[in-house]
Amino acid sequence: MLGCSQRALRDDIERLLHGRAEVTVRESGGGAVLTGPWLVSVSVVVPPQHPWVCNGLIDSYRHLGQLHVAALKEFGVVARALPPQELARAHEASAVSSVNWACFGGLSPWELVNAQGRKLVGLAQRRCRTGVLLVAGTLVGPVDWALLCGAMGHPQHEPLLRHGTVDAQEMAGGLIGPERLAAVLTQWLERQL
Repeated sequence: MLGCSQRALRDDIERLLHGRAEVTVRESGGGAVLTGPWLVSVSVVVPPQHPWVCNGLIDSYRHLGQLHVAALKEFGVVARALPPQELARAHEASAVSSVNWACFGGLSPWELVNAQGRKLVGLAQRRCRTGVLLVAGTLVGPVDWALLCGAMGHPQHEPLLRHGTVDAQEMAGGLIGPERLAAVLTQWLERQL
């Protein structure tokens, strides 16, 4: 799935994939994301005056990031939402800071990382006059980074993405069903919203 700013790449990527995956373009920003059984995605639409989004663009990610911290803790996954003031230091320590074409190739405020700074949850949003779409993607299991990097024409970035990210199952030391994680996230969203 491409971010809206990557729309022009769609035809070239489809040719590179030779039908191995479907290419779509999402309305939110950010870089490319490879969806599959390793990713649980959440989309929430709120009005522009909602408390989650009325204090500015960056703060709009905070509540969704913190909600993911709480939900993942139920599975034994201890992660933290990256505050904006720690972003510069986190980028310096990150192995993926040069992979700017991929959602999981960089860090943004309130995205989730483990203790070593490896990215677990990516966040994006789209704003319009009538509402705000907040999107989160959680890596639940091992990702086919080779497929994504090859499709994007950057096979050399596979080791960087593999080293700079972590999945919930790796952190928990066991299987986490995507359906179960989705159900827990839904429960947390219903309580918070």
